[in-house]
Amino acid sequence: MSFYLGIDLGTSYFKAGIFNDQGKVIGLGRCYINKESDERKSTCELPIAVFWETLYFCVNEAIQNAGVRPEEIRTISYSSQANSFVLLDQFNHPLTPFILWPDQRVKTVPTSLLALIDNPDFQTITGLGIVPGIQSLAAKIDWFHNNERQIWKQVKSIMSISDYFTFVLTGEKISDYSTSSMTGLFNVPKCEWWNEALSNFNIDKEYLSSPHNTGKLVGCITTKGAQLLGLSSQTLFFLGGLDHHIVAIGAGLEHNNYISESTGTVLACVNYQKGYRPRKGVNIAPGLKDGYFFQMAFDENGAVALEWYQKKHVLEFSIVELLKIAEDIEPGSEGLVAKPNANRFKGLKGFRNIKEFHLPPHFVRAILESTSLSLLKLTKDLDNSGSAKAIIPSGGGAQSCLWIQIKADILNKIFILPYCSELACQGAAMLGAIGTSHFNNATEIIENWTQYSQMISPNPTNVEKYINWFNNIKNKN
Repeated sequence: MSFYLGIDLGTSYFKAGIFNDQGKVIGLGRCYINKESDERKSTCELPIAVFWETLYFCVNEAIQNAGVRPEEIRTISYSSQANSFVLLDQFNHPLTPFILWPDQRVKTVPTSLLALIDNPDFQTITGLGIVPGIQSLAAKIDWFHNNERQIWKQVKSIMSISDYFTFVLTGEKISDYSTSSMTGLFNVPKCEWWNEALSNFNIDKEYLSSPHNTGKLVGCITTKGAQLLGLSSQTLFFLGGLDHHIVAIGAGLEHNNYISESTGTVLACVNYQKGYRPRKGVNIAPGLKDGYFFQMAFDENGAVALEWYQKKHVLEFSIVELLKIAEDIEPGSEGLVAKPNANRFKGLKGFRNIKEFHLPPHFVRAILESTSLSLLKLTKDLDNSGSAKAIIPSGGGAQSCLWIQIKADILNKIFILPYCSELACQGAAMLGAIGTSHFNNATEIIENWTQYSQMISPNPTNVEKYINWFNNIKNKN
């Protein structure tokens, strides 16, 4: 039997999943990422050594839980965050730690980026209907060019976190289309770096990794790469992709008319379509098959508000306990309304209509309802016709039946829970299985690996309550 390793290079956690030939997860590893932040400088970084140490423990936890030997792991691939990067010199030695996407050292959108966005062909070329801002790779490259000249003079390579992962494990300077597309520097129709964009930021094309399609076989991992992760040098490495793209593969969106949603650090929705039709409010990038593209829509009103409320106001309760006691609160939270990103307001100013009788369960449910409203907007942005048959949830929000039921009621859509809770790991493992499998094509293996555990349907009574509730909110605004 062969085993396939999928790694999720997330923002808060690295995760590793080992899957067998039938697509069943047999071992998971999960490690918190000890990022280094400086509030005064608004930086968010990850030292290279910490990156590899965290991945090593994560992968080996998965191996131990699976009860397999490293030599039995046939393939490895990844799911990755975007716009996190490292600068390297002529010897491929890192000049910086990883500069992670939440880093906010750039205070205003630089003129070089504004000029690029103002290009009338920007959306058509990049597929980005959501324009990049201060957290983008491009904005930070501009910052290094102007503020760290001694470092910039030495730069010979700019690698995303997944590019560097690929390079160290294989020795190949290769990038995937979907992660590259999020930089605003990538020509999606031509699947190549956009020369005009590169010149805006004084980037030599030779500094960047060569872009290729998700699922490409890169080769066996190197002896050094094997040692860094505790794997065998006979393990085959397949090119992965952007986390939301890989989640969509894991959710089976390649062969069904569904939408995948992830409620994590940010709220994200993805669907698949044939043909390239860029538009405002949606990012579009190459899919797994030629001629197919995945569409993404984002909102910052994710799970952070719930974590903030628990840590700042009810530390005596765990999030699991808070979700449990919120089950008894009626739809509409008895008039309490959470504003989007309630965590960004001082104290409880992120909530409206607070009454004396409102207790922690009310605040929790109000946050869940606020996030669900944001999700409703994202799904409408992706699916104007409302033709999507169901939603496939992932991320931390997928662990709560209450949260999913609220989403189902507010969206009036069926939610189908995947058997595997780590769709990013599963999607990445699928890439290796597709590349080495006896199955006839990608669709066949995706159909065989995609398994669901539960269907949550909208409650008609609650759907009606939420329609009235939403209308009341709009009228009061």
